[in-house]
Amino acid sequence: GNWTSVTVFVFLGFSHYPRIEVTVFVLCLLMYLITLLGNTILISITILDSHLHTPMYFFLSNLSFLDIWYTSSALTPMLANFVSGKNTISFSGCASQMYFSLAMGSTECVLLSMMAYDRYVAICNPLRYPIIMNRRVFVQIAGSSWVTGCLTALVETGPVIHLSLCGNSIINHFTCEILALLKMACGDTSMVQLIMLVISILLLPLPMLLICVSYASILSNILRISSMDGRSKAFSTCAAHLTVVVLFYGTALSMYLKPSSVNSQEIDKFMALIYAGLTPMLNPIIYSLRNKEVKMAVKKLLMRNPFSAILTSVLK
Repeated sequence: GNWTSVTVFVFLGFSHYPRIEVTVFVLCLLMYLITLLGNTILISITILDSHLHTPMYFFLSNLSFLDIWYTSSALTPMLANFVSGKNTISFSGCASQMYFSLAMGSTECVLLSMMAYDRYVAICNPLRYPIIMNRRVFVQIAGSSWVTGCLTALVETGPVIHLSLCGNSIINHFTCEILALLKMACGDTSMVQLIMLVISILLLPLPMLLICVSYASILSNILRISSMDGRSKAFSTCAAHLTVVVLFYGTALSMYLKPSSVNSQEIDKFMALIYAGLTPMLNPIIYSLRNKEVKMAVKKLLMRNPFSAILTSVLK
């Protein structure tokens, strides 16, 4: 029967690895809590501090909001199932989880490339930056990223939920990941795979290429900096940004653009933990909490509570 004849799906998760199952749960819980804390702090300070009302921090707050929803859609059901001992999810819950995970992941692919373009314009064309990246432009860029991610997720999810299943409701994953669900389908899935291939090419290698070109131009400008201290700081920032980009796009590329003959479901689970848990946790730390402007904004907010002295010393 098709999806509508299935009322409950069962996750296998990491049950094949009972010795590390608890360790994976603890790590996922820590990643989720740090993601919530770091991204919530970043969103709060960008709203409260007028000095951070710039295109860069507007994009970063969008990324933080996106990461909270992305990690929540992927990890929260797994954590809840582990605590309750019931590794199940309803049909509607599985369809919703698959859609939101795809939508948030696709949006992040586009948004990260737009953020790299913003940094390129700011560093390589500083005098024209206020004109090129005015308020209307950066709001439209962020909005188009969200629209693109949500629409592509809808295009991918729609055909999958109409596929016939081989009488099997067991998902060999910890979440309703679209590739894991395709392995449960009977009949011809070539059209769905073609749609996924086209969307994956548009959302993975092309944005990553734009990011690489942007940072190559940025690094070229950095080499012209006479100050060794300024040059080393700029290189450190770019290296940190590119590390997160490689982690996110690299794991996604290895999953969605690998040959169909390669069956690596167990590896895919750990890859999913990286781009759904690790990179959302690192994003606020790498992109913003290391910045002097953000540190100053946090210190200003901490001055309003009695523990400011302790927390401020931690930030130094």
